[in-house]
Amino acid sequence: MKILLIGEYSNVHWTLAEGLRKTGHEVCVLSNGDFWKNYRRDISLVRDEGKPLAGIRYLCKAISLLPRMRGYDIVQLINPMFLELKAERIAPFYSYLRRNNGKVFLGAMGMDALWVKAGTDRKTFRYSDFNIGDRAIDNESTREHINDWSGGTAKERLNYTIADDCDGIVAGMYEYHTAYKKKYGDKLTYIPMPMNLDGTTPPAERKDGKVKFFIGIQKSRSQYKGTDIMLRALQRIKEDYPDRCEILKAESVPFEEYSKMVEDCDVLLDQLYGYSPGMNALLALAKGKIVVGGAEEEYYELLDEKELRPMVNVIPDEEDVYKKLEQLVLAPENIGRMQKESYTLVKKHHDYRRVAEMYINFWNSKG
Repeated sequence: MKILLIGEYSNVHWTLAEGLRKTGHEVCVLSNGDFWKNYRRDISLVRDEGKPLAGIRYLCKAISLLPRMRGYDIVQLINPMFLELKAERIAPFYSYLRRNNGKVFLGAMGMDALWVKAGTDRKTFRYSDFNIGDRAIDNESTREHINDWSGGTAKERLNYTIADDCDGIVAGMYEYHTAYKKKYGDKLTYIPMPMNLDGTTPPAERKDGKVKFFIGIQKSRSQYKGTDIMLRALQRIKEDYPDRCEILKAESVPFEEYSKMVEDCDVLLDQLYGYSPGMNALLALAKGKIVVGGAEEEYYELLDEKELRPMVNVIPDEEDVYKKLEQLVLAPENIGRMQKESYTLVKKHHDYRRVAEMYINFWNSKG
């Protein structure tokens, strides 16, 4: 098949494209590289902020690329906001894609109206980026997302228009699957995030020494992802056990640099409010690292995984994070076993060839 993947979050589409190509399909990825992360793509469409008439220049470039966005059997959008334009300007692009291609699918991969709705109803999740139990999480990021995606905004209308009209919806994580399930269960599926494991091997035996913790910080999203809480707990561990651990930090670095930094750690801290691992966490797991973050039983149930439990699940509470990190520092003999299970979990459920086949089967089942 001839497949067009538009937009990028954390290397999902590029990795999926690699898997699809391995199974004999022709694939084109059009994206902005997910901003500063600068992931690979076949067609680059980047908005040059800071330059005069940046929005108009971007719109003109997007229009000029329309002939390269037609004639595909499958088009998948990473998100309703799949271009760096206002929602009302994206709608005509969606209509064009719908008219000039075979099937169109929507990715439930990140921030959108249904995710905001599920997080703010304080019922769907025990905790999320927007709530802890009955208590709303109130910070600049949550307020911005609520204002953008709810209350009849253009983004919300675009989201529901595409979800209603498209041939199917693919959720890449438990959280997004749950957010879409009630309204769109008939056209929804869950497919694990893809990881390219070519050339990798199970981790070598860990040598004794300090436990190396790694935390990636996006300055603009620290509160939203819970990195602020995790970092405070990690700094307390360093103060209490200075001879047993060390901290590696990355602040808004490109993907290639981030990936190399992960190589040097034993444990990655990622996404405090998650129920399941995102792409950064999976990258670490694939490298045989332990992930401290979202790993609730609901994730393993969706995978139908009965045995492997390599991740350290934490709840959105600084004391819980501290205690889980302390257990790793005080029992480093467990780290080697957990790291091997990390690699095994990703190879079993997230290998990009297996994931690509799941996409093909789902795409073929619709329409």
